[in-house]
Amino acid sequence: MAVPGHRLDRMFNPRTVVVIGDKGPGYMWLHNNLPFKERGGNLYSVQIDPAQIPGIEALGVQNFTSLKEVPEPIDYAVVAVPRQVAPRVLQDLIDVGAGGAAFFTSGFAETGEELGIRLQRQLQEMARAANFNLVGPNCMGLYLPKVGVRFAVDAPVADDGRIAFLSQSGTHGIMFSLVCGTLGLHLSRAVSFGNAIVLDVSDYLEYLAADDETDVIAMYVEGVRDGRRFFETMKRTAARKPVLVWKGGQTAAGARATMSHTASLAAPQAIWDGMMRQVGAIPTNSLDETVDVVQALTRVKAVRGRRMALLAQTGGQSVSITDAFAKAGFEVPRFTERTYAALAEFFNIIGGSYQNPLDMGGTIQGNPEVLDRILRIVDADANVDGIAMEMSAMFGVRQWKRNPQAFDAMLDVLAAHRERSEKPFLVVMHPAHEEAWLAENRRRLTDRGLAVYPNFERAALALARVAGVLR
Repeated sequence: MAVPGHRLDRMFNPRTVVVIGDKGPGYMWLHNNLPFKERGGNLYSVQIDPAQIPGIEALGVQNFTSLKEVPEPIDYAVVAVPRQVAPRVLQDLIDVGAGGAAFFTSGFAETGEELGIRLQRQLQEMARAANFNLVGPNCMGLYLPKVGVRFAVDAPVADDGRIAFLSQSGTHGIMFSLVCGTLGLHLSRAVSFGNAIVLDVSDYLEYLAADDETDVIAMYVEGVRDGRRFFETMKRTAARKPVLVWKGGQTAAGARATMSHTASLAAPQAIWDGMMRQVGAIPTNSLDETVDVVQALTRVKAVRGRRMALLAQTGGQSVSITDAFAKAGFEVPRFTERTYAALAEFFNIIGGSYQNPLDMGGTIQGNPEVLDRILRIVDADANVDGIAMEMSAMFGVRQWKRNPQAFDAMLDVLAAHRERSEKPFLVVMHPAHEEAWLAENRRRLTDRGLAVYPNFERAALALARVAGVLR
């Protein structure tokens, strides 16, 4: 177990999972969690509707009509029943000593209705009195890739995840896991916690801070129940490992929307921004930005300065990449005279430039040996703290389609540079008109450990967030 003795450890490392109230024809929750069964876990169903049982058993899942009939101790349960039934199911879970449960069931305080508010209060009082680990309600629950517990059928099952994600939104939790998966970034654990009436973000943070299977923590949060506890937990956690915070409800209109989504009261943005600076967290503003920063944290060497060498393929792009990094707070200095002398030996300045930024397309002309030479010279420059390089899909894909080995040779050069250099290195490949090709081949870059971004602005902002230039 990752954090022995912690109240969430049993739920986060389950041996037995029960799905309560799943219905056909899709049986969403059972399908989501079939990998748990395939990986040796005990997956059961509890469903009293006789019309649903044949479909459940056709999936190879044993069904019971009562939680008391389940033969093993229940470590984690997914509850998908009508809201009026939810208190009765919670009492049954408490009675059998379950380790915890996520209530997918919605229709509580987020509706603003008296019945929903009353039912939520009832669940809260019952769970707190029993010290029961209730996730949600109005949530997708846990995603535990290593054991095959999932909150979406497309979410990867993987053993190498080191990134955790906490989300007050089910959609954001699912999208984060899927988008990261396309980049070869797998998760250690994720929680969609919805209305957070018992367990709040601080409870999960406390666990993840001590979790030796998690190196980076990211989150989407709309509001917190106990601001002081959140502040203290965030401060302790951010001192141990990077914590990214994507805050929902940053505008007045967005804050109103959080009330109908998870019944959360959003704090004024200025107060929130100040809190993030004090605790040492990294703020983000969108799903893409959060994924970008995670990629920088996991695939880019530590940032020790703001002086960037910028390598572009054409003149216009050399201007654009410079603007992007300068606006993000980086410097684009002159190289040392030694570097200029080394580049002058072979660089084609007709239609090109070896100043910083470099306009190097005419010099490289698809030759990986020349690119390797440039990278070695620039990396050795004492005025350079990091390198960002454009790979042009607009020009390069023509050659790479004709000669796939040329792309492999280029990847070998980039991966070797990343491995030997102690300085941050980012690759920018705008898809241009080759979006389909890039979608198919992006993983060939990320599988080599390269941080790859679709435009200069996203690359610059991600590195700035990690470097603390923008906080």
